[in-house]
Amino acid sequence: MNVAPGSRTHRAAVPAPRTRAPRAAELAARTPASRDRYVDLLRVVSLAAVIFGHWLMAVPVVAADGSVAVGNVLSAVPALRPLTWLLQVMPVFFLVGGFAHGTAWASVRRRGGGYADFTRARAIRLLRPTAVFLAVWLALATVAGLAGQDAGLVRVALRTVTQPLWFLGVYLALVALTPPLWSLHRRLGRRAPAVPAALLAATAAVDVLRFTGGHTRLATLNLLLVWAGVHQLGFLYADGTLQRGGRRLAGWLAGAGLLALVVLTSAGPYPVSMVGVPGDAVSNMSPPTLALAAHAVWLTGLVLLLRGPATRWLARARVWRAVVAANGLAMTAFLWHLGAAFAVVGVVAVRGWDLGAPGGPVWWLTRPLWLGAAALCTAVLVSVFRRFDAPRPPAATCGGYPLRSALGMLLCTLGVLGVSTVGFGGLLDGRTATLLVLPVTAPAALALLVAGAALLRPAPGSDVAAGTVRGRDTVAQ
Repeated sequence: MNVAPGSRTHRAAVPAPRTRAPRAAELAARTPASRDRYVDLLRVVSLAAVIFGHWLMAVPVVAADGSVAVGNVLSAVPALRPLTWLLQVMPVFFLVGGFAHGTAWASVRRRGGGYADFTRARAIRLLRPTAVFLAVWLALATVAGLAGQDAGLVRVALRTVTQPLWFLGVYLALVALTPPLWSLHRRLGRRAPAVPAALLAATAAVDVLRFTGGHTRLATLNLLLVWAGVHQLGFLYADGTLQRGGRRLAGWLAGAGLLALVVLTSAGPYPVSMVGVPGDAVSNMSPPTLALAAHAVWLTGLVLLLRGPATRWLARARVWRAVVAANGLAMTAFLWHLGAAFAVVGVVAVRGWDLGAPGGPVWWLTRPLWLGAAALCTAVLVSVFRRFDAPRPPAATCGGYPLRSALGMLLCTLGVLGVSTVGFGGLLDGRTATLLVLPVTAPAALALLVAGAALLRPAPGSDVAAGTVRGRDTVAQ
């Protein structure tokens, strides 16, 4: 029996049975034939590439007085910047996000759920491991501040580890926008490709105003325009439009995007690097630019070109089990990989090891050791915190108030973006940073996040709040 969205009807509480999370081998064995396994591979590969890129770019620098700073190899060796055209794969993650959110929303509607059910399920899956991550770093920052150790490398670490959370903030915003955007996508039918085209074209208009009119504040709009455009491409993948275009469409997207990227970075005001480089006047990432939009288009074409051989490879049982297992660890590894890297930097500082000048022979020779140490430390952290990222039993659809849920998603988005912007360094000093146009402190950002999460909770008296399950009325997590 379905309960209409917003209904206050509830039954006597039936405690949900406690069951252990299924193992990767069990999940792999239960995979339906209709599942697009390539999407799961793309999710793992995109997060792994971001982690690897962060580790590779980090350059510990030990000064003569023993102090340690962390530089960026792209600043020291500009010749390596074209590598970001392969390693900057965050557009792939948002492409996969569009697919996942579109199909999940369609599933929720088939089960009789509504906006509140959808946003609650998607947000909980992301915010639970993130909340643990933030709680640990908040405690460490508090202890460091009270002990007078919030300086030097410690302060850099406390500020830096939260920076990658920007993607989670944008991702939450796109979750909140998925229902209306998916409805628009379905109504347009064959004309649906016009939506991502329009969003990415609007990026060009914003850049023109930014670089020729001096309207630099407008550039923040591209944070939504670029990633929403890529997200809409994920809708086109979800309904099969991109696949029906075959290798011809894939080749056209890859070629056109790559050509545009070459032109924009050669003749335009855009740097070659697809990630921000300290000292550069312009970053293609913060905020996103037209060059990054072109990069997203060419990566989409590349993803489509590789789909056939990758899908055949994923048909192998061992390969698929590995992908399923990696998917269960990917988010936890992403959250903790920078903390692991700073732990290795601390060891390097204590031991006084010389890793060589960036880009030099010694530097390259020590890269495998550096990457291996960071991976080992990350593996330890994943083993400790992975249980907070385990899928939870499906929740019953209980409806709720869409406006309340939308407000909750907005506050969560602002809270996560705020923490990403300000970090925890200087926590007890009241350090502020600018979030969009307003100053924000870490406590204020966390308060926004907590308030948003509270609004996403099921209404009192609902079946979910009572801890009940009801037949097949479930929302996939």
